[in-house]
Order: sequence, then structure tokens, then C-alpha cells
Amino acid sequence: MDQQTSLLDRLFETGLLIATGVEGLYGRSGRFEDIITRFEALIDKAGGGDGAEPIRFPPGMNRAHFEGSGYMKSFPQLAGTIHSFCGNDLDHMNLLQCMEAGEDWTKTQEGTDIVLTPAACYPLYPTVAKRGPLPENGGLFDLQSYCFRHEPSNDPARMQLFRMREYVRLGTPEQVMAFRNDWMERGKALMASVGLPVEIDVANDPFFGRAGRMMKNNQRDQNLKFELLIPITSTTKPTACMSFNYHQDHFGKDWKISTADGGVAHSACVGFGLERIALALLNHHGLDIDAWPAPVRKTFGF
Repeated sequence: MDQQTSLLDRLFETGLLIATGVEGLYGRSGRFEDIITRFEALIDKAGGGDGAEPIRFPPGMNRAHFEGSGYMKSFPQLAGTIHSFCGNDLDHMNLLQCMEAGEDWTKTQEGTDIVLTPAACYPLYPTVAKRGPLPENGGLFDLQSYCFRHEPSNDPARMQLFRMREYVRLGTPEQVMAFRNDWMERGKALMASVGLPVEIDVANDPFFGRAGRMMKNNQRDQNLKFELLIPITSTTKPTACMSFNYHQDHFGKDWKISTADGGVAHSACVGFGLERIALALLNHHGLDIDAWPAPVRKTFGF
């Protein structure tokens, strides 16, 4: 915890991050954003030749699509919804009185048709489903979005609102597994090019509740999720900065996405936690970007 607080304090002191008074919700300086912009250019260089279709969704998604994804069955503790005032004049007066009295004025807010996007790929599947069967070679998509997960923390690498860059592969099991295996090697090479120490290990998502424990075990036993880990606030518990996920036919079944021959599509994705990678670079090479090692600066084009 001390290491987390120390790094966060130093990021605030140097102005790289800007405190908002809420744990996990930070402003970003121009220097911090420049790291992310330049790293995304390296992602483009590594994956840009594959012919992925770029799509950029907003940080909010259709609530009906969110409900259809099954996210609330597995991760209700992380979800965020958009609520708004929908009352009349009297309701408005009551709301203002609550605020003046320091009481909870949010009780009268009503849910809207928008929820906060939990992962960059979630809006993709209903979008692809509308197009009909996949082409013979499947589908490959390049996504980036702000995402939300409700897990307040003073660990700067565990933000509540953060950006996720993803490549998503849809197709046959063979196609998507080849994609995931290839990107595990590319991911290691990419991080080595910017001087970061990494390890890849099998992992599981934070499934909720009693049933979630079984899902965690199944996910690990079947090697469905791997993470690329880099020390940020701890050397003994390094932070997941990339993930490599095989969803099997989960999204294909849920959204009735079919392959060219009529089979249920499988999917896999590789995700980059952009803020986490920026933090890993700052922690490993120092908060003064001008003093980073020359080979790293050259790779980034500083």
C-alpha cells in the first residue's frame, strides 16, 4: 500500500496525474497523454499490417446490449450505469432541498438507456451480429475506448476510468487461437522494445460470488486467459498490462454470430491497458521522460 501511495503522490507532485478527490479518477497531463499517443503508434506498427477494421465506440453503450452480454451475471460489482433526473418541478425542489441538507439526492435519479462501457469489445459483438455471417477469413477489429470498473483504489494502476486498446478476432477456433498465440509473442516483443521487464502467466477474471469461484477455476484450468505482467507498485504482485483472452463461443452464441459455413463463431482478444503501460514506463524508467534511456526514447520518437 505504501508503494502505491508513494507512486501516486509522486505522480501528483510532478503533475503527470491530477487529483480529483475520488480514488481512481484522475486527470492526465499532456506529458502523460504523449506517452500513450506514442505507445499507441507502436501498437499500430505491430498490428497495423494485419488489416484490422478500426472502430471507436464511446465510453457508454446501449443498456439492452449490455444486459444481453451477461456482464451482470459475472461482474455486478464492477458495473456502472448512467442515471439522470426525470422528475417534475416538485421533484426538482425536493432534490435541491436534499442537496442543501447534505442528504442523498441521487435516490430520485432514474436509469437511462446508457451504461458505462466495461470493456472496449462489448459494443462490438452486437454490431458484428447485425452484419450477418462472417467472411471466410473471419473478422479482425481494432478498438479503443474509455472503460469503467467500480473498484476505488489508491493504486494508480487501478483506475476506475481508463482506456483499453484491443484487437478482437472472430472466426473458427483455429483462427482465433492462432491469433491469440501470435499476439502473446508480439506483446512480449513490444514490451521488450521499450525496455520493460515482463512475464506472462495464466489468469482469471474477478467473477462474483459463489458461482464465480467455479468460473475462475474453469477459466484457469482451460487456459482461457493469460496476462502480461509488469511490476508497477509491487515486484511480488506485478500488474496486468496486457491480456490475451479466448472467449470460446460465448459471444458467438449470445449474439448469434456465425462463421461463413454456418458454425457458431468463436472469439479472442488482446487488450492493452494504456494507462497501466504508461505507468509501467514511468515507474521503470523514471518520472522525468527526458532522462529515459536513449534507446527507449528513440523507440518512442522523443
